[in-house]
Amino acid sequence: MIFASLLLLSAMAADPEIDCDNAMSQPDLNGCAYQEYERADAALNAQWKITAAKLKEQDKGFDRTYDKRPGFFDTELAAQRAWLTYRDQHCASEGYSMRGGSAESMVISGCRAQLTEARTKQLKDLIADY
Repeated sequence: MIFASLLLLSAMAADPEIDCDNAMSQPDLNGCAYQEYERADAALNAQWKITAAKLKEQDKGFDRTYDKRPGFFDTELAAQRAWLTYRDQHCASEGYSMRGGSAESMVISGCRAQLTEARTKQLKDLIADY
């Protein structure tokens, strides 16, 4: 049993990298679109940490004596959570153009990458003046 598991793991590690500049098959195109989404998501997560830190810094100087509304960070955190739901649902809907087909996941990943890149720019722009 252990040998079989090790054999499976070594076979998985031996999978060749996809050449996304020359991808021709649908599985390769799907994989490349997903890799692009993963890169965009990593950039978003890095920017979120920067933006969150700036917003928390802004909240420290906020006088809550006269205004009990949520601060900069809490407001943007709620927006980010809503945006994640929007992105995933919107892209699932966009994927329905290929519903059930082999390209559906490529469409979804492409949509997620595009919206995630736009959101990363929004988060950068949000703190540009702080």
